[in-house]
Amino acid sequence: MRTRPTLHWLPAGDPLPGTTDPEPVAEALSAGGVLVLSGAGISTESGIPDYRSEGGSLSRHTPMTYQDFTAGPHARRRYWARSHLGWRTFGRARPNAGHRAVAAFARHGLLTGVITQNVDGLHQAAGSEGVVELHGSLARVVCLSCGVLSPRGELARRLEEANRGFEPRAAGINPDGDADLTDEQVEGFRVLPCTVCGGVLKPDVVFFGEAVPPRRVEHCRALVREATSLLVLGSSLTVMSGLRFVRQAAQAGKPVLIVNRDPTRGDRHAAARVALPLGAALTTLADRLHIPVDGGSTG
Repeated sequence: MRTRPTLHWLPAGDPLPGTTDPEPVAEALSAGGVLVLSGAGISTESGIPDYRSEGGSLSRHTPMTYQDFTAGPHARRRYWARSHLGWRTFGRARPNAGHRAVAAFARHGLLTGVITQNVDGLHQAAGSEGVVELHGSLARVVCLSCGVLSPRGELARRLEEANRGFEPRAAGINPDGDADLTDEQVEGFRVLPCTVCGGVLKPDVVFFGEAVPPRRVEHCRALVREATSLLVLGSSLTVMSGLRFVRQAAQAGKPVLIVNRDPTRGDRHAAARVALPLGAALTTLADRLHIPVDGGSTG
């Protein structure tokens, strides 16, 4: 029996009240040794929607699961047509103040690492190094038969040539790069095979219903063990792929700080949740710590 992945959660008991005072996060950053775990909320100010906030993409869109993708060619045609259109939006996205602040904290030696649940590459574009992409990256494509990795841009050029005139109007773009299109709009879209073996191509991302590679999980667990505290930025922590690291940190007695406007599934493990927009909150923190962002002075 196929089960659907966890897309929503309902809080049990009294929620952790949010605060608008970022001082607990400032204290953690000042002490150093902070590991960042970021989610879709850090990229909304770059024009990429999140999943679960009010008006988030899950209110109108059910992400394709790995099981659906591998089940047959119809589902893959639907995915690649929608993703091909959405890729153009991802390609235009640029890092925002939140991404730049995280990179600045790292440059000043306050962070031990960055784990992101996002697949947009914006942390790296902002200058963060050694980012662990927990759910992979839309910038790469993998063949399910031979395992060869190739640049997404290369496949995009091939798809453009094979689908000339494909210019449907999308109702919206989702955090996984999937554009909202109808079945009629994707009908006739040509899906291309691997150029090496002719196998099925898949974006090098972890779909809903797919497991994060064990070695990647263990690497993240090691980062949690090495950190002094864990700072969660813009994640509802609904799925276990990120929540497990919050639980690990809390069980080890390490402070967990969350910056997210809405309650999260990890709140009961947190010392504080700062309920502020991420860009403003992280910029305020940089100012408070006298850390220049993008080379500018913060006073």
